[in-house]
Amino acid sequence: MSLSEAQTTDDVAALGEIARRRGLRIAVVESLTSGGLAHAVGAGPDASEWFVGGIVAYMTEVKEVLLGLAAGTDPTSPECAEQLAAGGRDLFAADICVATTGVGGPDSEDGHPAGTVYLGWATESAHGHRLLELDGSPEDVMATTVASAVGLILDTLQTADAV
Repeated sequence: MSLSEAQTTDDVAALGEIARRRGLRIAVVESLTSGGLAHAVGAGPDASEWFVGGIVAYMTEVKEVLLGLAAGTDPTSPECAEQLAAGGRDLFAADICVATTGVGGPDSEDGHPAGTVYLGWATESAHGHRLLELDGSPEDVMATTVASAVGLILDTLQTADAV
């Protein structure tokens, strides 16, 4: 297990403990990470008590129909990440949802360089995003995105006013 995998495992255990203790429901929406985030979160201790699920949505049509993405939204943008997170929170009736979207590489897409990633998050009372500008292979970009998204869930749970 690599250092980043060990940190992700530790972060998932910590977020699971907080969610269990506070009775919170966590969901994920993935465009970039292809189920990797759900896999990481779902492997957490007693995940069936706090992880309500995830959705992988690559096609824009799916994002619009299932998650409420506004037509014409750039799929590699803060607006997209936030809308996906809000749509996932509503779809799963979750307390917090984190979404991943961006360009994994190896080539740029639609004017965005490879490694441009947005993480979106949404709770009942707030929403936001983080921009990641990553280097490395597509596998490296995805692994770092998963670890960063898990960290974002944990950070949000640790902010008392956010959830």
